[in-house]
Amino acid sequence: MNVVTMAAVEKRRRKRGAAILSLLGLLIVIMFIVSMNTGYMRLSPLEVLRTLTGAGTAQQQLILFDFRLPRIVISLLVGAGFAVSGCILQSLSRNALAESSTLGINAGAGFAVLIFISFFPATTSAPVFVLPLLALAGAALTAALIYVLAFRRADGLSPTRLILIGIAVTAGIYAWQLVLSLRLDPRNYQFVATWIAGKIWGGDWKFVLALLPWLLVLLPFAMFKSRVLNVLNLGDSTAAGLGMRLEKERILLLAAAVALAGSCVAVSGGIGFVGLISPHLARRLVGPRHQVLLPATALTGALLMITADTIGRWILQPAEIPTGIVVAVIGAPYFLYLLARSKA
Repeated sequence: MNVVTMAAVEKRRRKRGAAILSLLGLLIVIMFIVSMNTGYMRLSPLEVLRTLTGAGTAQQQLILFDFRLPRIVISLLVGAGFAVSGCILQSLSRNALAESSTLGINAGAGFAVLIFISFFPATTSAPVFVLPLLALAGAALTAALIYVLAFRRADGLSPTRLILIGIAVTAGIYAWQLVLSLRLDPRNYQFVATWIAGKIWGGDWKFVLALLPWLLVLLPFAMFKSRVLNVLNLGDSTAAGLGMRLEKERILLLAAAVALAGSCVAVSGGIGFVGLISPHLARRLVGPRHQVLLPATALTGALLMITADTIGRWILQPAEIPTGIVVAVIGAPYFLYLLARSKA
């Protein structure tokens, strides 16, 4: 293949990537509009438009600005955060089944948050901004534990062993969560149960402000490291031959993935499968190059989360299905499909 042909192929690839990113963005805008019109108190598109321009009633402004919009924004942020975290973990481990929930990172982050909520109120402003820090600490400790248990001097870090130990640690943490919930009063127990199921409980602008700084730092950092992820996918020998400091880059990227998942768990509960499904769907759409794969994964995760949250609020009105359950209904069969195809 000559230089001219390679340039033409690269140009077509970039156009395809840009078109797919634009399509995903358009679908998110459509779901954003649909989600604003969905809920127990229904607002028509015209009423939503009037409310956004300041011409709505006081009740309509309360519903849209104080309840729906914060939750919609959190759904988008959480979906993007979980998805990019999963993409990084799959690239680092070179395992199609790796993501924050299967590796126990979500469970560890959630356990730290639940311990705090069990002993201290989480309704004041200060604890809301502390929750991502607590989730990060829990996620980091869990990731370190799994890494230590999975690493062997003889053959290093086996992807299969990593997944199996992650699943075992997750089960153990969830068992301790149930033990902890036994000491709670009925009202807090109901909250913990729905939180573990994956309900977006941070439906307030202060939760958006607590989560947003983390994603504004970590998502651009992941995009900046896209070339590093491309090289790591070539194998350790090739990456080392190109002069890459493998352990340093792995630690930085692993820390970014853990921080993304931990901060998202702090406001969304135990939502799984977003980080598993989104990278695979994005990879099928745009290919393996992380310069395009990471933004496509973020948009896919955001689209999946806002769609799942909208379905959860609409399907059994006036009751509500936690978003995590809706995602699990979609993700569990896909997880089994990937597990059946895995050769690890």
